[in-house]
Amino acid sequence: MSYLALARKWRPRRFDDVMGQNHVVKALSHALDGDKLHPAILLTGTRGVGKTTLARIIAKGLNCETGVSAQPCGLCTACKEVDSGRFVDLLEIDAASNTGVDNVRELIDNSAYAPARGRYKVYLIDEVHMLSKSAFNALLKTLEEPPSHVKFILATTDPQKLPITVLSRCLQFNLKRLPISIIRDQLALVLGNESIEFEPGAVLELARAADGSMRDGLSLLDQAIAFAGGDTLRREPIAEMLGTGSRQLLIELLRALAAADAASLLDAFRKIETQAPDYASMLNDLAAQLQRIAVLQMLPGARDDDDDEDLVALVPTVSVEDVQLWYQIAVGGRRDLPWSPDPRLGFEMTLLRMLAFRPADGGSESPPPRATTSASGSTGRGSPIGAASAAPITPTTASAASPAAPSIAVTPAPPRAAVDPQLKHLPWPQLMDQLGLEGASKQLARQCTWKQRAGNTIHLGLAMDAAFLNHDSRRAALEAALSRVFGEPLQVQIELTAEATQTPAQLDAQAARDRIRGAIDAIETDPVVRAFKEQFGATVRPNSIQSLDS
Repeated sequence: MSYLALARKWRPRRFDDVMGQNHVVKALSHALDGDKLHPAILLTGTRGVGKTTLARIIAKGLNCETGVSAQPCGLCTACKEVDSGRFVDLLEIDAASNTGVDNVRELIDNSAYAPARGRYKVYLIDEVHMLSKSAFNALLKTLEEPPSHVKFILATTDPQKLPITVLSRCLQFNLKRLPISIIRDQLALVLGNESIEFEPGAVLELARAADGSMRDGLSLLDQAIAFAGGDTLRREPIAEMLGTGSRQLLIELLRALAAADAASLLDAFRKIETQAPDYASMLNDLAAQLQRIAVLQMLPGARDDDDDEDLVALVPTVSVEDVQLWYQIAVGGRRDLPWSPDPRLGFEMTLLRMLAFRPADGGSESPPPRATTSASGSTGRGSPIGAASAAPITPTTASAASPAAPSIAVTPAPPRAAVDPQLKHLPWPQLMDQLGLEGASKQLARQCTWKQRAGNTIHLGLAMDAAFLNHDSRRAALEAALSRVFGEPLQVQIELTAEATQTPAQLDAQAARDRIRGAIDAIETDPVVRAFKEQFGATVRPNSIQSLDS
């Protein structure tokens, strides 16, 4: 007997076995239990999520010898023939190879005859969007008023290509992409029943590579079993088979960046280089991992079973500001990659930027990059990363090493001008503009609302959705600016509220909307514009109007 692929062997036989599509299963079960199934059903969704499987279960429920039910027995002749693909009253039609109107006419003629074995004749038209326009038009009348013994089940991965006249005659169900956790659990169940040992990490790699498709996951599992050759499924060989081994190396890169360890960063980069990867894809994966770290930092409760343990371990080791900066650098590096002399150099330069730059407001407390140097003072094998990781030479060190080096005169910054004492009486939005804040500290002030001053403490309100701006260094800069304006040492206490109102940012946004609204009114009432509309039927393009002062 020939080998049966796992995707066919483990195809669900009952509604209870269908995973991740409860919203569809519930509706179909209720319809079958009452024998009130719509004559035309449209199942949409990506490949391998259960469209054909649901159609076959529906066919069993309609034709089971025990009666129409959402729980077919699975033991009668009709159920067994449907499972084996031999049921004469379940006609599976591939629309990709039967696209013409003649094929549809033949289908319509045959639908008039009563079923040969079962209670209903079920037509399953797969990839129905491949039918021609004339074929769709020929099918419309039968689809709307089919014989009482006929049910149509249409399946497609691209519902946008279906005519609206077809969509309006069908009961549409959208099948979701399956989450990684469901695919992982099912693959583990299959391996357990097949008596094959495995590492959890190997199954997780396969579930990620399945990309939301259970059939793809089972097909990859078939390939992994053949690749392992009867041995235990281990993560490293499976990652090598899938070409995803670089994901763990990206974790090593992030770990080295978090520790500001240039030597470790160089080692991880050399390992990646040996795999001859697609550096554009690598930067995409790096940005995706940084995004996930940012989510877990802001929302610790967002962690799920799909998160890599090594990635989760990085969350508390790197500051929020560093993650945001690295993400921007990764996205910028991906954009600039086509302009780099070589993709490898572009990827390497992106890592150098992450290693070299830190947020200017003191958000990151990580030490400067360190390098392991040999006795001769070299850093590795002359790689640019190794060279860039050397400790920077301070002006004092440079003078001592080179006595003949010219000295650089540093002009002291001019003293700050005296502050107008009347500033402290301004409303908070106007006062904030006079504080001289820059960068993230200014953004913090713009999102705050003035509450009160009690003694030497100023109380400000900050909305919960802007809580990530509340950093010690930014609050210290705000305290220093307010103390300078009020002429006395002050403390700032920021209280988180459900919603902050009348903040400088909100007032500026409202003023911008008012300017745009005024500009729109001016355009609409302009006599020249009105003349163009009346004489030539002209129209004003939406979102093209801007105020002159913006």
